[in-house]
This record gives sequence, C-alpha cells and structure tokens, in this order.
Amino acid sequence: MTTPDNTAPVPPRQVWSWAMWDWATQPFNSVILTFVFVSLYLVSDSFLPADVAGLDVSDPVKQRALAELTSGYGWVTFWAGIAILVLAPVLGQNADRTGRKKRWLLLATVLLALTQFALFFVQADPAYFWFGAITVAVGSVFSEIAGVNYNALLVSVSTPRTIGKVSGLGWGMGYIGGILALAIVVALTFAGWFGMDTSNGMAYRVIALGCAVWTVVFAIPLFVNVPEQPAQPGAPRVNFFMSYVELVRDIVALFRTHRPTFWFLLASAVYRDGLAGVFAFGGVLAAVVYGFTANEVMIFGIAANIVAGIATIFAGRLDDRYGARAVIITALSVLIAMAVLVFALHDAGKVPFWIGGLVLSACVGPAQAATRSLLARVSPAGMQGEIFGLYATTGRVASFMAPGLWALFIAWFGATYWGILGIVVVLLVGLILLLFVRLPRQTLV
Repeated sequence: MTTPDNTAPVPPRQVWSWAMWDWATQPFNSVILTFVFVSLYLVSDSFLPADVAGLDVSDPVKQRALAELTSGYGWVTFWAGIAILVLAPVLGQNADRTGRKKRWLLLATVLLALTQFALFFVQADPAYFWFGAITVAVGSVFSEIAGVNYNALLVSVSTPRTIGKVSGLGWGMGYIGGILALAIVVALTFAGWFGMDTSNGMAYRVIALGCAVWTVVFAIPLFVNVPEQPAQPGAPRVNFFMSYVELVRDIVALFRTHRPTFWFLLASAVYRDGLAGVFAFGGVLAAVVYGFTANEVMIFGIAANIVAGIATIFAGRLDDRYGARAVIITALSVLIAMAVLVFALHDAGKVPFWIGGLVLSACVGPAQAATRSLLARVSPAGMQGEIFGLYATTGRVASFMAPGLWALFIAWFGATYWGILGIVVVLLVGLILLLFVRLPRQTLV
C-alpha cells in the first residue's frame, strides 16, 4: 500500500460508493455474527437433542449442552482466525503488487454473499450445527480478506487531508447499516412475519438470505464507481510462499528502524482482537447466559450500535485534547473492569448485562478509533501506507486469540459465562503491552 499523494478533490460519488461497502457488509457482522443468527439460533435449544432442549434452562445438563454449543462455535471461530492469519496478509500483499484490489474484493464479497445464502439451509436440527458453525466461520474468513482489500482502496477515494474523514464515513455507514438491518429484523418479528411459517428455524434462515441480498445490492456502487489503485511500480512478482518472506523482511526492517511503532503494532494487535471478541460473543452471552429473548437481543444490538457510534464521535474530541494513548488506556481499563463485573453478576438478572453491555459498547469504538489515530502519529514520514498495511497484517496475526480463549475457558469450566474471562485475558495482555510501549512524547497529545 502506498501513501496517497494526490491532493485533487475526489468526486463525492466515489467516496460514497466506497463507504457503501461498509453498509453492504455490516449486516453479516451485526445480524449474522453478533445479535441474531448465531446468538439466537445457532447456539440455542434448536440444536440440542429434544430431551435436553425440553429441560428447564437452570438444569445443569442443559447448561452444559448449551456450553458445548458455544464452545464448539468458539473453536470453529478459532480455526477461522488461523485461516485469516495464513491467507489475508499474503493475498493483500499480492493485490498491492499487481493492482488487483478490486478483483480480490469482488471475489471475496461474492463468496461472503454465497456463505450467507448457504445459511438458509441450516435447519433447526442438531445434525446441522456444525454445517452452520463452519459456514459462519468461512464467511468471517471471506469478510476479513475482503476487508483488507477494501481498506487498501481508501487511498483511491481520499487525499492526505481527507483520509481520516473518509475512513470515518465508512465506519459510520457501517454502524448505520447495522442499526437499520437490526431494526428491519425487529419490525418483521413484531409483525409476526406476516403469517409466514417460521418453524424449523425458517425466520432465521430467511434473515440470512436477506443479508446475502443486502450485501450484493449495496456493494455494487463500489465496483462501478471506485477506481482501482495502480500496481506498485517496480514491485517484484513473488509466489505465495515467497510473499511470507517479504512480509517477514518488512517487519524486521520496522523493528530495526522504528522500534516504538513495531511494539505498538504488536500491542494493538492483541487488544484489538479482544475488542473484536466483545462484539463477536456479546449476543451469545445475552441469549445463553442472561436469558434475553430474541427481541431483547436485537433491541440490545440496536442500542449497542447507537451507543458505540456516539461514543466514538465524542472520543475523537478527547483524543485531540488528552491524546490517543490516554483514550485507549482508559477505554481498555473500563472494558476490563466492566467485563469482570458482568462475569461476577452473571446470575443477577438482565439489568447488569444491559448496563455493562452498553458501557462495553461505548468503549470499543473509541479504543479502535484512537488506535488508528495514534498509529498515524507514530508512523514515520513517508511510511504511512506501509505501516497501515502492517497494521492490518498484525491484526490478522492475533485474530485467533479471543475465540480460542473463549472456547478454552468454557471447555475448562463447563459454562458459557466463563468465556468472558477468556476475552478479559486478551484485553489485559494487550493493555499491559501498551503500557510498556515508549512512544515519542510529541505523539502523546
């Protein structure tokens, strides 16, 4: 990736078309992964044997069976993280060299839509659980690979002075798209699906089908209106395995010449995976541990997205006043404390999760936005594009930690709420690593 050097204004149509891709794909994250399909359907009674599903929710046998579902889903997500680690950096690197970002983005977007379509065939039967879990995990791999190329196209629709604003527009469009998609699902639920037969998980299967159509329709403007960034001039063509050699060389060179930036990339990779885990498993916790109804989970999802969006905008001002590092440390500290509190109050009813969950949501966005801001400050002059490429790469390196520890803690202790502590460990390690990073004083404010 190269730093944009064109200061000419970018046509608004290109900017909005680029941002619409975030809108197009957000329902996969908010509806499929977090608040509806996985949390309300895939890890629910629908995939337990009939004799176990009929037990009271407080029965230890049923709790253990539900924990096995959530743990199984966590392990599948863990292996998806490994696949992302192996594939995403190299595919993104090759797209940079060859100038084929849009081609790779188109392929990954189509495959993401197809995996959502495939979820329509996940019937409410224990025999379909692994098919559903693996399909969702494969979709997350395609989503991440697409995201690498989508982020790389940012320089095609922005100038050095507008790159932050354009990036924020895409982020904001994603939040709005997620809120609207969840609101549509809630409206359909309250309308009783207009008399449609919703047995055998049909409502959730139709939701997945709708998300697939949403992705296809709203992704089209990007491929029509956004220009491809040209290939890197003079970049050597290397095969799949040699791409890893080049990647290691880039990281070693960064360690030797700009060590604080290297350590910050490492620390942020760890805690960013913890931040992703908060949203990835938040809906599962609400449904399985706190007994939220389907409508309550979806309404919570809407509220969480609204809170996250508002908090992210407000935190931008705190970033300018107190420094990005202070915002990140504060957000991570509150996240860890609140997550431990939610864990401790797991049997105290729904109110603690409503309060704690919204506080967690309010901290995730600011931490992510401030991380990007701080990285821009510590990037050496003329290396911003390369550093942000490594930022994406290191994020993929750690993408298996939160789901792995989530699944491991549940497997060890036999209850879903223990997965909270797995995510806490990732956030805590990331925070500790950040505290040891010695950044130049002028970057702190």
